Amino acid sequence: MWRKEELKQQDAEPMAPTISGTPQVSTTSSAPATGSPMPVSPRAVACITQGIRIKGDIIGKEDLFVDGSLEGKLDLGNASCTIGPNGKAKADITAREVIVRGQVDGKIDGTDRVQLWNSGRVTGEVRTERLAIEGGAILRGKVEAGKPRTDGSESRTKKGAASSEKSKDNVEAGSRAAVI
Repeated sequence: MWRKEELKQQDAEPMAPTISGTPQVSTTSSAPATGSPMPVSPRAVACITQGIRIKGDIIGKEDLFVDGSLEGKLDLGNASCTIGPNGKAKADITAREVIVRGQVDGKIDGTDRVQLWNSGRVTGEVRTERLAIEGGAILRGKVEAGKPRTDGSESRTKKGAASSEKSKDNVEAGSRAAVI
């Protein structure tokens, strides 16, 4: 049975002839060796690379790296979503962890955490338990940070005051960022 990784490796590398007649994969790499880190998250199982444009809903359970254009709805459940530096998403994003290095217009619901890098730009609502914003990142819209309340006995005014206090406790900021 073939494996996806073996097929990708065979397609990427030239075949070397052998005496027995069965081809073997060459061990030399044709990829250029640059000192810069890969733009793709090492944890991402799937990638939407630069130059790919998707309109519609995406539903999945694996980590996703988006460096292209996305318009619609993105629901990854308990997985991680990274919007790369070239990524542009006009979408409502739901995932366990959302990392924004590019541009997002829409609602972000990171059940565990949302992180905005210095190159990240978000316009819309952000709802998460933990929020980290690096200096230089842009966030315009409504933010709800902290654990959601399950007790319904408090009045709305008390909830509003308590949630704003909790938000301050759960916001991480870079060395040059303002704390919300």
